[in-house]
Amino acid sequence: MDATSQAQADASGDALGEIIVTAERREQNLQRVPISVGVLGGDSLRDFQAGGDDTLLALSGRVPSLYVETTTGRIFPRFYIRGLGNIDFYLGASQPVSIVQDDVVLEHVILKSNPVFDVQQVEVLRGPQGSLFGRNTTAGIIKFDTYKPTQDFQGRAQLSAGSYGTVSMDAGVGGAIVPDVLAVRVSTLLQHRANWVDNVYAGPSADSTPVPMKNAMGGYDDRNVRVQLLFTPTERLSFEASGHVRSYKGTSTLFHRGALTKGSNDVSDEPRTRVAYDEANNNPQAYDTYGASLKASYDLGGATLTSITAYETSSGYSRGDTDGGAAVNFPVGGVANGYGESQGNLRDLDQWTQEVRLASSGDGRFTWQVGGMYFDSRDITDFYQRAYFLTTSARNPNNWVRLHNVNTSWAGFGQVSYELVPDLTLTAGGRITKDTKVTDLLKTADTAAGAVTYRGRTHVRLSNTEPSWDVSLLYGVSPDVSLYTRVARGFRGPTIQGRSAVFNADFTTAESESNLSWEAGVKSRLFDNTLQLNATVFAYRVSDIQLNGNDVNGNGVLFNADKAEAYGAEAEATWRPVPNLTIGLGASWLHSEIKDKNVYAQVCALNGQVVCTVENPTITRGTNVFAQIDGEPLPNAPEYNLDLTARYDQPLSDGGRAFISTDWNLQGYTQFVLYRTKEFTANGNFEGGLKIGYAAPDDAWELAAFARNITNEKNLKGVIENYMAAVFNEPRVIGVSLSGKFR
Repeated sequence: MDATSQAQADASGDALGEIIVTAERREQNLQRVPISVGVLGGDSLRDFQAGGDDTLLALSGRVPSLYVETTTGRIFPRFYIRGLGNIDFYLGASQPVSIVQDDVVLEHVILKSNPVFDVQQVEVLRGPQGSLFGRNTTAGIIKFDTYKPTQDFQGRAQLSAGSYGTVSMDAGVGGAIVPDVLAVRVSTLLQHRANWVDNVYAGPSADSTPVPMKNAMGGYDDRNVRVQLLFTPTERLSFEASGHVRSYKGTSTLFHRGALTKGSNDVSDEPRTRVAYDEANNNPQAYDTYGASLKASYDLGGATLTSITAYETSSGYSRGDTDGGAAVNFPVGGVANGYGESQGNLRDLDQWTQEVRLASSGDGRFTWQVGGMYFDSRDITDFYQRAYFLTTSARNPNNWVRLHNVNTSWAGFGQVSYELVPDLTLTAGGRITKDTKVTDLLKTADTAAGAVTYRGRTHVRLSNTEPSWDVSLLYGVSPDVSLYTRVARGFRGPTIQGRSAVFNADFTTAESESNLSWEAGVKSRLFDNTLQLNATVFAYRVSDIQLNGNDVNGNGVLFNADKAEAYGAEAEATWRPVPNLTIGLGASWLHSEIKDKNVYAQVCALNGQVVCTVENPTITRGTNVFAQIDGEPLPNAPEYNLDLTARYDQPLSDGGRAFISTDWNLQGYTQFVLYRTKEFTANGNFEGGLKIGYAAPDDAWELAAFARNITNEKNLKGVIENYMAAVFNEPRVIGVSLSGKFR
């Protein structure tokens, strides 16, 4: 648990509290789990989100080796653990980081954007987790556990208001309906921000975008409700039912064209508060998501049988001016240059999952679990390109494609844990998975007259069966110190990208990748448990790694490289040097390399001209330039990350406390694309937060003033290569928050 949560949990005590995790699908003390697990408490996560930040992007850097970013707004976060992730912006993209909310896996990229609220704890499981959690976990898992219904009437809420008309409320309340039989909890997250970015373009628009417009974009309304029921008809049988709804409207990511100049990654002169967009109707996006799950558990007396059935559905769209600026402002030979506009529509998504698990009860010398999993995801997705939206004579109503994607997966798994001798425990798990993906092109991108010009494939099927496994040893040196080592194999299923058809280009595909990972670590509680220090060293090799580059249209292209190798270290410390002061420090360091001398990536180019400074060897094929990426680090894989949190509580005579807390994050060298340039990198990005307030006796309520990104750092977080466009982090938000708990 991080420093702020530890401080809030026991502000006046000398010792730190015990942290319980479910990384192995059962409750265990973090210090006795043979996996590298980072834990973030719900209270701290809400502090990071007080400024209205995306509830998932707020996680970035808060746990060692975890990085999160987006270039598609709040509906498409991309996650990286130990440098391993996926920069693909396609709605059908797969990721090697799995998101699990309340035991339900969320696979589609839109489902992964489901906000987290009324959260009790976040666990980040680093390294392959294929034995218990399945495919597409080659990097790891982010696991969210929300507050569950209880027999006692209790609740909590946090309301904050700040700059840019930002308002956020995260709350949950519940209790018994029928004592000892039926309990309920209702939770909600409401986030609002007013539009705060001006569109200053004042010329003609080919798609009738209203310009210029003050406060045209940047805002959002994100409304979420979840209802949970706990039904316990007998002492042995229980049912947990959950349903949630999300309604979101906002602005897709704003690209700032020309913010990067050749030879430099300095973006200090680019204003945050204005853009000049001639198209895309000021970048709207909107999504509605619904989901439900039923978890049934039956105690057989020595073993527990658990069934988890879940359904998720979503639909919506995101539209953007993908060139990031008005083409007339970037002429070539006196002619407006570089128009770009697109829209992705998720017409319908249906995901069904069914898991059955039988696990031994208790925590004796020998524990075991076996189970099976079925996964079924189906969607219809449309992609629209610029000509579809034009209101001029150049309009092409057929400039769009429709795809039908199906992904099914079957798996069986098991894990055993045995204490070989006192304090030495061996754990081994395995899983066999069959993963199948099918994509059909239901509509081609035709000419305005309806002529079909597409000559690529209209049906692609990829399928394979792969094993996942892990073996670990944990040795308890003493009650306060544990040593462990772990080796694990996981895989990411094959991927199909059909979006290329909108440019009349054939589908691109990538075969399965596999990750073999080694790690060793120490977990310790020192100085009468006033210091908790956990550290891990690791190395991994991803064979047939799936990568994503660009083609001549700036469209994502999938391909496999021979392998990628990485090694590094991560450490987390929580220290209470004196009562009332808690300090937390997280650190990670990573070295990664792509290994394939025969793989090249197309570089930044516009109108046949390379527009950035490429520092790799290049080759030319036709009019296109490609860079050799052998030896390059994985994209969006910070070389190091440092995270510092601290909180001091001063007891007052009325039984309450005055407090001050702060958090800071520093990010090392990060490369945003596959090839090395002077422009598409960041080094030394940092952000800080501050909170000062008063907590009433027994933490009944808390009133505070806060600042997020207190120094208003403008950090480069992403790029659009051919337009030299930049994506920035969130601006400074200053506000007040009121929170309370009751039981």
